[in-house]
Amino acid sequence: MKIFLNKTVATFILLLAINFVHAQEVLSRVSVSGNSFVKADGKVAVFRGLNTSDPDKLERQQLWNKSYFEEMKHWGANLVRFPVHPTAWKKRGKDAYLKLLDDGIQWAGELGMYVVIDWHSIGNLRTEMYQHDMYDTDKKQTFDFWRTIGKKYGKNPTVAFYELFNEPTTYNNELGTITWEQWKELNKEMIGILRANGGEGIPLVAGFNWAYDLTPVKDSPLDVEGIAYVSHPYPQKREKPWEEKWTKDWGFVKDKYPVILTEIGFSGPEDPGAHSPVVSDESYGDAITNYSDEKGISYVVWVFDKEWAPRLFIDDKYTPSRHGKYFKKKLQSYKY
Repeated sequence: MKIFLNKTVATFILLLAINFVHAQEVLSRVSVSGNSFVKADGKVAVFRGLNTSDPDKLERQQLWNKSYFEEMKHWGANLVRFPVHPTAWKKRGKDAYLKLLDDGIQWAGELGMYVVIDWHSIGNLRTEMYQHDMYDTDKKQTFDFWRTIGKKYGKNPTVAFYELFNEPTTYNNELGTITWEQWKELNKEMIGILRANGGEGIPLVAGFNWAYDLTPVKDSPLDVEGIAYVSHPYPQKREKPWEEKWTKDWGFVKDKYPVILTEIGFSGPEDPGAHSPVVSDESYGDAITNYSDEKGISYVVWVFDKEWAPRLFIDDKYTPSRHGKYFKKKLQSYKY
């Protein structure tokens, strides 16, 4: 049986095929080489991206759609980070939440943006005590999450990074204690589970002090290949001038290993939800982006949402906030 297509339909199918092939070519597997991220052709890749808010929240607000991703691409992102809260993962259910991730990963890939999947907990995984109920998890759930992600997305090059645990902290020992060696072992366990279940992406390891402090890496890095380290250097972590302190606290790691700042950002004191770790101004934006660009450090701005702080836009039209105006202009200035 012969099937005849008119010229319009044939052209449409051809364009779909070209776009599909183009997306596959753009999103080659990212890996680690020395202190850099590299693509399949060996070229160094530096990422400048945006954090979504929790996909569960966005879907409930009818914002988890391709137009949301198109706007992030328009702002200049080449990487998007999905913060998955353990309580949202549990409440929605694994299969339903994976459908959200399926859609987000597809939209990101079609637009040429890579993905970080982030297990968004804040606290002490060793003692299983957390800063707020929304971050509650345990080792079994955490390990099973990464087993699931490894099996489901391990071969998908769009999912470039696995952020193993968002912000480790003892909250001044209110959440119990944990040593760097104990934290290393937990991370190695998660990495082992990911890789045994097919995870080919890059595991991201955060330091203490709400993912700010990487000083232990100097004398005791993880003895695992193909990983990168994370810092969240919000403005009030250190007083101005920041640069020398950043180098001492986490920037030195880039001399040997890849570093990615998976949360940066600032709020003016007048902004809704502003609190001390992020209250600053454009001088912080200049400092952190210049520092990162000089060292080839990737970064992801928090947060592409109109409610969570520091918010990047203020309404359903994606009108940038003060913080958003700065980073939209900055991200759009890069030439990839």
